[in-house]
Amino acid sequence: MEDKEIQAYIKYLENKFPDETLKSLSIIIDGKDVNLDYIFQTQNFEKIRKITDYLVGTLNRFNNAKAAEESDRVKYV
Repeated sequence: MEDKEIQAYIKYLENKFPDETLKSLSIIIDGKDVNLDYIFQTQNFEKIRKITDYLVGTLNRFNNAKAAEESDRVKYV
């Protein structure tokens, strides 16, 4: 298989899954069929919480009023 064709398969996967990063790709040719076995890199995720009616991961982007509202709220344990 030519390098140009391999790059086309990689580009196809990148377009089909734009938010993923390709870790490995195995191309298996079976007659006229081509099977693609691929693995994406695991993604780190940020914990999202609902604070003062906003979905946030951290409070660092809150302005002074929202930060004060968060510190004044009643926290249930």
